[in-house]
Amino acid sequence: MPASLKKLSPSAWLQLAGWTVFGTLGCVAVSLAVTLLLFRHASAEVLDLALIEATVVPILLAAPLFFYLTLKLRELAVVNHKLVVAASTDALTACLNRGAFSARVENVLAREIVRRRAMGALLVIDADHFKSVNDRFGHAEGDEALRMIVAAIQPCLRRDDMLGRLGGEEFAVFLPGASPVSAADIAERIRRSVAEAPFQPGGTSHMLTVSVGGAVFDRPVVFDELFRVADLHLYEAKGAGRNRVELAPMPPEQTPGWYTPALLN
Repeated sequence: MPASLKKLSPSAWLQLAGWTVFGTLGCVAVSLAVTLLLFRHASAEVLDLALIEATVVPILLAAPLFFYLTLKLRELAVVNHKLVVAASTDALTACLNRGAFSARVENVLAREIVRRRAMGALLVIDADHFKSVNDRFGHAEGDEALRMIVAAIQPCLRRDDMLGRLGGEEFAVFLPGASPVSAADIAERIRRSVAEAPFQPGGTSHMLTVSVGGAVFDRPVVFDELFRVADLHLYEAKGAGRNRVELAPMPPEQTPGWYTPALLN
């Protein structure tokens, strides 16, 4: 049996059989209808032979053809799904990459604007002193630290929350529908969970910490605006000593010139 068939689940086998059977029956029905039309004036003996041929030939030809085509279409769908996942997933941490994360958040924000019930929060999370992890233990251990940070964040999230890697050691979490209290609670749980992660590069225990900046919104916003405010509060968390959370509501309006792009490591 080909490897592609061995990997099929029971539901996939059922779908494959369904397309094969119903596709073949459809071909037989068309063949019989055409035969009856062409041989309607023939003798009973000739008509019977023609109908038998019109039944047998489509079964012999259509059944394997429908089976093969359905199998190949399913394989193509699986490959396309894997490509979509690969295009939207960060290869190292398996969470959303920056492009996929921002696009999905923008879609949610756009829907909320239409529904006029925008509410939620964006957290920007940055690993503290991460350069020293790479310098001291090597980039392989640094990669493991990033995976461990993601593993520590995930249990703190709700079902509809989104986690993405923005680049380097910076991550973001979108909390749709979160109140200021629940957003602060999730941010603090993330901070504690990372600090408690058992990171032991080369058998040496090393504490990982993150700084979290967040923006809570209860009005229509766009992703860029939300990210700028959250990133500003991340900068404040870094400047206040790291391993802390700085969370605040979105301002009523943007004030030109308030954003500081510099970010401490």
